[in-house]
Amino acid sequence: MNRRARHEFSIDDSMEAGIVLSGTEIKSIRAGKVNLADSFARIERGEAWLVGAHIAPWEQASRENHEPKRDRKLLLHRDQIDQLLGKTKAKGLTLVPLKLYITARGKAKLELGLGKGKQLHDRRREIQDRDAKRDIERELAESGRR
Repeated sequence: MNRRARHEFSIDDSMEAGIVLSGTEIKSIRAGKVNLADSFARIERGEAWLVGAHIAPWEQASRENHEPKRDRKLLLHRDQIDQLLGKTKAKGLTLVPLKLYITARGKAKLELGLGKGKQLHDRRREIQDRDAKRDIERELAESGRR
């Protein structure tokens, strides 16, 4: 789960993508040893890539372990890649990984968000709005108890 993504970006659209992994990588993902905090996705030469995601090396592996921060290919349909490429070029949007999870069938999937970076004042306003909403709900709850 990438908690910073929704804080730093306003996410407009999201989609699910498969990811190409080695055997030790999928074991580390199942153990929950993934960090998506400073990662992003990009499209190069007609292919989608996940860049900067850290998947910890599998501790029980011997010499066949993986590189923790290597670029990993994302599995998307051609029309999805073309659509994402058009939106990122035209509107200046960014592909942000939101969540990496295992499906019921045992496949690793990545939720990609298409978003625009927030300015500092937008983030501050969002925090103020959230705090105000929390205060109002607290006051309503207290008035109901009296």
